[in-house]
Amino acid sequence: MLRPAPLFRLLISGLLLWLAGITCVWAQQTTDTTKATSPATPAASATVPATSTTAVQATSKQLPIDSLITPYGLMLADSAERVRDSVRYTRLKQRMSKGKLTRELYNVLFRDVYNSRPSGEVNQIEVNPYKVYEGRVIGTIFIKRLGVFGASVYDTTRNAANWVEKVANRLHVNTRESVIRRSYLQFQEGDRVNPTVLRDNERLLRNVGLFIDVRILVVPRPNSRQFVDVYVITQDVWSLLPDGGFSGFNNFQFGLDQRNFRGMGHQLFNRISYNATLPGQKTEYQGRYLIPYIGKTFLTGQADLVLLRDLKYVSAKVFRPFLNPDTKWAGQLELGRYWTNNRVVDRQDSILSFPLNYYYSDIWIGRSFPSPFRVKNPDDRARIVLAGRLTAYDYTRRPEVTADSNQLYQNRRTTIFSLGYSQRRYVRDVLIYGFGRTEDVPYGSLMSVVGGFEEAELGLRNYFGVSFSRGQYIRKLGYVYGLLNTGSFFRQGRREQSILNLETNYFSPLHRVKWGQMRHFVNTHITLGGDRFNNEYINLNSNNIFGAGGDGLFGTKRLVLDYENLLFSRVNIAGFRVAFLTFANIGLVSYPEQSLLAGPLYQGYGIGFRLRNENLTFNSLQIRFAYYPNLPNNAAALRYAFEGVPVLRFRDFDINSPQVTTFQ
Repeated sequence: MLRPAPLFRLLISGLLLWLAGITCVWAQQTTDTTKATSPATPAASATVPATSTTAVQATSKQLPIDSLITPYGLMLADSAERVRDSVRYTRLKQRMSKGKLTRELYNVLFRDVYNSRPSGEVNQIEVNPYKVYEGRVIGTIFIKRLGVFGASVYDTTRNAANWVEKVANRLHVNTRESVIRRSYLQFQEGDRVNPTVLRDNERLLRNVGLFIDVRILVVPRPNSRQFVDVYVITQDVWSLLPDGGFSGFNNFQFGLDQRNFRGMGHQLFNRISYNATLPGQKTEYQGRYLIPYIGKTFLTGQADLVLLRDLKYVSAKVFRPFLNPDTKWAGQLELGRYWTNNRVVDRQDSILSFPLNYYYSDIWIGRSFPSPFRVKNPDDRARIVLAGRLTAYDYTRRPEVTADSNQLYQNRRTTIFSLGYSQRRYVRDVLIYGFGRTEDVPYGSLMSVVGGFEEAELGLRNYFGVSFSRGQYIRKLGYVYGLLNTGSFFRQGRREQSILNLETNYFSPLHRVKWGQMRHFVNTHITLGGDRFNNEYINLNSNNIFGAGGDGLFGTKRLVLDYENLLFSRVNIAGFRVAFLTFANIGLVSYPEQSLLAGPLYQGYGIGFRLRNENLTFNSLQIRFAYYPNLPNNAAALRYAFEGVPVLRFRDFDINSPQVTTFQ
């Protein structure tokens, strides 16, 4: 959608305004003529490839040809008129860009705020858009691959805005069509349309990290009530991420992270550092190669080699998660060899350092079954999951282990099993953790019971733990997620390494304000540890919410409350969208002999802004200014930070490997 620019941008009056009026009338006449010969559904003209035009014209009066012409589609496009306006003004922009005078006139009169729309009501986007075609036979599957910049899956007519974007599109290698067909599609030609499979597959493609966004369209064939064609429209994300720094020829780093190597979907990461100013090892290296979704097995293989000054390891693993509620089998096999220079902080804030060398192995397997219990909503696919896991640590170098010290470094075998109940579906929304891309919000609940035993040098002990989590939208209030888990080992009737975790996450509906769209976020996290081993503590600053000054705050009990207000503005700087943030953090931490509420209330307040280009794989760039009034050993209460912020992910309700509740 386009809006008139501010008046001060109209550098030419009179004649230009008259020309603008004539131009707009001409554009409207052109659009009206186009509408007379175009399909009845406006969104299709913006998205369906030209090869389907005949089929669309022949069937547009019988069925909706665009899988988004539903309440869900209306939310995404805001309205059919908005999509029609986008196409109209895109054509206007293309025609006016041919001449210098008309191009300048367009830039003066209009500013592009397309895709700055807010999300609609959540209850409008829960309709599965493919149900109207359920049971029909899939004839041909077409793959439409879009470049990184320019067109989007909701408007394929848009072009790259400048020469930089055009060059970037040429340099980037799009994901190969054969790779999409072979590794990522869960349906094939000749299958009958299963609305659940199509919707799950669209979500899967969005989450693999290769694409900015994905859209799957179902188009009925002309003169056929049995066959349909499926169009898979993908838009790649820029996959090459450079990294490095230079402080001199005796201290520099260089790295490349390729998230889509040669369009095959493989991930290749390499980083080399050289520092001659420190004693010991001068050169460091980190490398990783990952092959996702091998063939139709949906197995992922990963190999790592890390040669850092204080950490060296080589590891390999093959794994397959429960990709969707209908996945029957999941599991993982991992083997690794580690050499570390371990550091721990004791109660006197002294740093203890000692070498640790060990072998690590981990194997688990899980099986999912349809739930025998009835659910109110058939879209809430419920599953029962049984899983078993075996992990082993074999140390070749470590400090002395006794019943009172260094118990964490025992040679041990842990065998645990889990029984879980999962009920989940996904709701699509925008502007939560992303800056405009479609986000799949998990909605459901999860319950699991974990039990097993550990064979270690200090004797046999048993483990038992339970976990419950639930997340849902509450009408007009927003999204609420809650997690409660607890677990403990038991040795001869005594508890060991007990823990209780309570976590809540909330974000408000998207509010339209004068400067853009805004959300509120509130997160709480309570961790209570009991009967922990010596030198086993948690840090108040585990998520870096208190900056560098909070790194020395340790204990066995912790409470953190985090509030953030995020304003997604209309400001766009070279393709980077800007969000302004206001935040407040408070926290408590204490040791066992002291009440959690008796300690000092650590605080942090601040403002800042965050920039992100969804076309790139970079972390979001963030600059924040903060005030920490009472952090200990804090040289300056007022601070600023320039940092990279990874994109947050929603906590899902899938059951994977059985877990011992972590203390971190």
